[in-house]
Amino acid sequence: MNPKYYITTPIYFPSDKLHIGHSYTTVVCDAMARYKRMRGFDVFYLTGTDEHGLKIEAIAKQNGVSPKEYVDKIVESIKELWKTMDISYDRYIRTTDDYHVESVQKIFKKLYDKGEIYKGAYEGHYCKPCESFWTQSQLKEGNCPDCARPVEKAKEEAYFFRLSNYTQRILDLYKANPEFLQPQSRMNEMINNFLAPGLEDLCVSRTSSTWGVPVTFDPGHVVYVWVDALSNYITALGYENDAFGDFERYWPADLHMMAKEIIRFHAIIWPALLMALELPLPKQVYGHGWLLFGGDKMSKSKGNVVDPVILCNRYGVDAVRYFLLREVPFGQDGNFTNEALITRINADLANDLGNLLSRTVAMVEKYFGGTLPVQRQVGDEDKELIEMASALQKIVEGQIDALQLPSALTEIFRFISRANKYIDQTQPWILGKDEAQASRLASVLYNLLESIRVAAVLLSPFLPGTCPKIFEQIGAGEEVRNWESAGQFGLLSPTATVCKGDTLFPRIDMKEELAQLEAMSAPPAPAATPTTKVEGVAELVDIADFAKISLMVAKITHCDRVPKSDKLLRIELDDGQGGRQVVSGIAQWYAPEDLIGKKLILVANLKPAKLRGVESQGMILAADVGESGEARVIFADDDLPCGAKVR
Repeated sequence: MNPKYYITTPIYFPSDKLHIGHSYTTVVCDAMARYKRMRGFDVFYLTGTDEHGLKIEAIAKQNGVSPKEYVDKIVESIKELWKTMDISYDRYIRTTDDYHVESVQKIFKKLYDKGEIYKGAYEGHYCKPCESFWTQSQLKEGNCPDCARPVEKAKEEAYFFRLSNYTQRILDLYKANPEFLQPQSRMNEMINNFLAPGLEDLCVSRTSSTWGVPVTFDPGHVVYVWVDALSNYITALGYENDAFGDFERYWPADLHMMAKEIIRFHAIIWPALLMALELPLPKQVYGHGWLLFGGDKMSKSKGNVVDPVILCNRYGVDAVRYFLLREVPFGQDGNFTNEALITRINADLANDLGNLLSRTVAMVEKYFGGTLPVQRQVGDEDKELIEMASALQKIVEGQIDALQLPSALTEIFRFISRANKYIDQTQPWILGKDEAQASRLASVLYNLLESIRVAAVLLSPFLPGTCPKIFEQIGAGEEVRNWESAGQFGLLSPTATVCKGDTLFPRIDMKEELAQLEAMSAPPAPAATPTTKVEGVAELVDIADFAKISLMVAKITHCDRVPKSDKLLRIELDDGQGGRQVVSGIAQWYAPEDLIGKKLILVANLKPAKLRGVESQGMILAADVGESGEARVIFADDDLPCGAKVR
C-alpha cells in the first residue's frame, strides 16, 4: 500500500474578488500534492469555502439576496479560478454542505456532553471581518490584533469551549513536536502572545446571527464560524457523517497550510478541539507570509487587488504559478510587482528554460534531421554536467520535503543554467562543420536533451501545463517522465526524435508591457464638452465626471494627532468595507476625542497619499467658514449606515 499524504488549504471566505494573494496558498499546496503523487503517495488534497458568519450575512443583505444565494454564485467563480490555475484538488468542501452541517452539529453536541462546552454569557469585543472574539488585553490600540480594524462590543448568551484547560497541553505539544508549527517564528508568536499569558475560554456560539450551523439542542444559537470552519478538515473525510468514508484512510492530516493571519485558529484552537474529541492531531501546521503589493498586504478595501485570471490570460498559467512558487521566500512575506513578474518570466522561463529547449531541438533538426544517431563519443566537458544532473533529484527532494519550494526551483534552474553553459563550452555549431565530429556532436546534443528531460521531470509539479510540451519536443516517452527516472542520467532513447513546437514562454518587452498594463488600468478619458464659467465656483463638469467621485458615509472610530504636525489628524474610519484611515488638516479646529463616534462624508476613491509619512486613504468633506480659513467638517446623520453611498 502506498504511503498516504493529506494536505489542506484553509477553506476560503467566498469573496467576490479573489486576488493573487489568495491563489498563493492554493498553488503551493497543489505543487506539493503533485510532487507527492509523482513520488507514489496516496494523496488527498482538500480545499473549499467557509460560507457562514455575520460577515456573509451582512454582505448578502447589502446585495439584496439571501446568504445562500450570495455564496452559491461566488463559489462557482472560485471553482472556475482553480480550474484556470490548474489546481488538482481531490475534494471541494462547502460549509453549507448538508453532510458538513450534520457533522458539526454532532461535534458540538459531543463536546457539550463531555463537559468541554458550557453555557454562559459573552461580553467583550468582536471583529466582524475576522469573525474573531477578543479580550480587552488582546486588543492592539483598541483594535483587532489581526487586521487592525475596529472591533465592536458584543454581549449575548453564548456557549463556551474550555480552551483555558489546554494551555499546558498545547505548550507540551510544541515542546515534544518542534516541527508541529512552522516556521519557528509562528511558534514563538503563539507562545509569547497567547499561551504564556494563559488561554481564556472561547465563545463558540452566537445568537445575534441566524446564518450558521444551528445548535440542535438550543434553538436560537448557531455554532461559532471558526469551530464550523475548522471542522471541515475531518468532516470532508466522513467524520460523523455517511457522505464519505475516508477518515480512517487519511486522518491525521500531514500538512495544514495557511497564511499567517489565521495561524492562531489552526495552531491553538484546532489542536485543543481535537484533543477534546480525543482525535489524533495533524502532523504539521505551516503559516506562510503574505504576498504584498507595493509593500502592503493585498486587500480589496485598499484597492490593490491583482486579478489572477487577467495575469493567467496574459502570461500563461504556468508563468504565474512559477512566479508565486519561485519569487516568495517561503514562510516570509513576498512582494508582487508587474516588473518582478515580467523579469522572472524573461530571465528564467524565456531565456534559460525556453532558450535551452529551442536551441537544442533546432540543432538536432539541423544536424541530424530531427533524429539522433546511435554512435556516441564522450568528452571531458560531459562529466560535470552528468554528475550535476544525477545528483539533482535528491537535492530537489530534500528542499521540497522541507517545504522550501523556492529553493528547489533555484536548484533546478541552476542546473538549467549549467546546461546552457555546456552549449557554450562544447560549441555544437563548430562541431557541425566537421563530419569527423558527427559522433561527438550527437553525444553533446543527447546530453542536452537528457538534461532537459531531467529538469522537466523535476519541474512537473510546478509547471504541469508546460512540462508535457517539453517531453513532446524532446521525444521523451511516458516511461521516462516519472519521478524516479530523474535520478538516472541516460534513460532517454539513444535515437530520440525531436519535434519542434511553439515557443514555451515568449520574451516580453518590459517597457511596452508596462505601458499597456498602465493603459488597461487607467480610467477612460472623458469626452470633451463645452463648459460655462459660473462666478464663484470652479469650472463646470458634466454628470459623467461627477459620477467618478465615490462619496460614502463613514464613522470615526479612532482619532489622534500626527506626530510633529500642528495641523494634521489621523482618523480611523468604519466605512462598511473593512475600515481605512485618512489624514486631515483640521487639528487646529477639532480635538481628537471630540470626533470619535461621529459620522461624516468620505471621498472614498481618492488615490492614497502620504502626509508626514502617514498614508491617507481618502478625504473627508469640510466647508470653509469666512475669511479666516476655518474648516468645519460636514457631519452626517447618526442613523445613516456606514458605507451608505452619497448621491
